[in-house]
Amino acid sequence: MQAHSDEHKPENDQKKPFKPSLWQLVVSILGAALGVQSSKVREQDFNSSSPMPYIIGLIVFGIIFVLSIALVVSLVLRSVGN
Repeated sequence: MQAHSDEHKPENDQKKPFKPSLWQLVVSILGAALGVQSSKVREQDFNSSSPMPYIIGLIVFGIIFVLSIALVVSLVLRSVGN
């Protein structure tokens, strides 16, 4: 018995790459940082046309995160010192 040619489509027919919007980048980066990113968003990220927006976004997020922690620690130490 011969298998139908349309029964098994090749895996290469994935969705076309897309360029994420700023909001999609923010949601994706925050979701990844918090560990709550859905599989749909993750697949969308990997189908992106370029990893550069994610890399730049993660660097910016990392800098903001570290500065925020440093600010909180500084404020706590200052309030304890009084």
